[in-house]
Formats: sequence, structure tokens, C-alpha cells
Amino acid sequence: MKDLGICIVTRGSKEMIVDCLASLFEQTQGLELDVVVVDNDSQDGTVDEIRRNFPTVKLILNEENFGYSRAVNQGLRILDATYYVLLNPDAILLDRALPRLIQFMQENPQAGICVPKVLNNDGTLQYQCRRGEARPWEVFSYFLGLARLFPNDRRFTGYLLNHIDNDQINEVKAVSGSCMMIRRTVVDQIGYLDERYFAYQEDTDYCFHARQAGWKVYYVPTARVIHHGGRGGSGISPYFGVYQWHRSYYLYYRKNLASDYPFWFHPLYYFVMLAKMTLNLIGVFFSRDKIVGTRKPA
Repeated sequence: MKDLGICIVTRGSKEMIVDCLASLFEQTQGLELDVVVVDNDSQDGTVDEIRRNFPTVKLILNEENFGYSRAVNQGLRILDATYYVLLNPDAILLDRALPRLIQFMQENPQAGICVPKVLNNDGTLQYQCRRGEARPWEVFSYFLGLARLFPNDRRFTGYLLNHIDNDQINEVKAVSGSCMMIRRTVVDQIGYLDERYFAYQEDTDYCFHARQAGWKVYYVPTARVIHHGGRGGSGISPYFGVYQWHRSYYLYYRKNLASDYPFWFHPLYYFVMLAKMTLNLIGVFFSRDKIVGTRKPA
């Protein structure tokens, strides 16, 4: 069994994957790695670039876009390691980030999942790396701008946890799959990602069920990663990406949260999400940069 099993899902990631893998091998020297890249039918030479530069990396080649969750599960099933890491192809590891996360997991046996401090290109924190349960009030507070107006008020900051100290280790409800470390025991206990999520919210859903099983989820800023964001994946098909982003919120709510709310609230919430999706699709149509989700600083 290796120390780390790394699963990277690619789709049109040629420009970023070489830097990602180079940083991975450079920042994990001394550890035994099992690395797999699952490619969702890239047409830009991504696979050739990986073969040319990293011949030891395992490849799974899908002849169509299977989405993120299904592709991750394909990769995880062939890995054999004490800790698994879901890593985006547009992420760059810094300062031995993964060994630092391993050390944290070893020192905290109750921790089932953790994430490093994820940075934007300009060095600012990517707040999406640690977040709440994506309950309706948390989502409304975020998208209506209340969290931005009252960044220290816990009543409005439950989605991206703006109120917590960004430089302190914190137990959180969910973390981002851009660089997500999962203890193997968690996978053995609760299984793989829910493949009903084509993309988006699969990470929050997985954290939700890990916590239900008694594990804790942590934000660990002593480890750092740069995540460029918006490269490949949904950026190739932005309208499809917008649809899947909102569909995932619908699935997550129906699966995990709906039973906590009265029946009359459900159609109201679905209508709001539908209206938001419509506005987002219009926004993408008129936008010069076809970015799905939260725009990352350049």
C-alpha cells in the first residue's frame, strides 16, 4: 500500500496538467505515490502531454465526458494507498502541502477529510475551499451579498465561513474537491462519490455523509495550494456547466436537506434556483469570459 493515492480528472487540461503533476512529484519527494489521471475525452492533446512527461502516471481514458464524480470513482477504485487525494489539474502544490496534510491526519485520527489553504492566482484565499452545508439560508445569504456586507456575522456567513480565521485550523462542514485529502478508512466505510452529481456539490455531499458516519472535516491552512480555476472542464461547455451547477444544488438539497424543511418551502426553493440558473445562462451568453461558478481573481 502506497502513502498517497492521487486522482486527477482532466478534460481539456493540456495547458495546466504538466505544471500540476510537476508540482505534485516535486512536493512529495520521499513519499510513495500511486497517481492516476482519468481523462474525460480531451481533444487538446492532454493525454499525449501526460504520456510524454510523466510515463509512470496511470491513465484511464474515457471515450466521452463521464463527468467528475464517475471519473473520480474510476480512479479511486484502482488506487491503493493510506490516504487519497482528489486534485484538480489546474492546482499547483506549494511547500510540501500534501506531507503537511498527512501529518495533520496522523495527529488527528478523528479527521476523515481535510483541505489545505487554497489560494487564487493573486495569492488571496479561495474561500470556496472550506464551507458550510449549503443550506438554503446559507446559499441565499451568500448570493444576496449579505455575507459580504456582514463578513463577521455568523448568521450570514455560513456558506463560505467568512467569519473564521483564515490562518487557523478549523473544523468545517465541507471542503472543496480542488485538493481534498480523504482517509482510506472513510472510503472503505461510506463508499465512493455519488455519481448522480455530474459535477459540483459532490464534495459537499461526500463531506456530509462522512460527518454522518462520525468523521470530522478540517480546513488546514498550514498547507497551501494554488488553484487557478475556470480552466478546462465546465469552461469548455459553459452553458452545460451552468445547468449542472444548479442541478447539483437541487440534487444535494433533495437528498440531504429537504426533510428538514416544510413541504411548502420546497417549490419556493426550486423556483429561486431555476430563476438563478436562467439569469446565469443569460449572463454567460453576454459574458466575454465563459466562466461557470465563482470567478477567480487573475
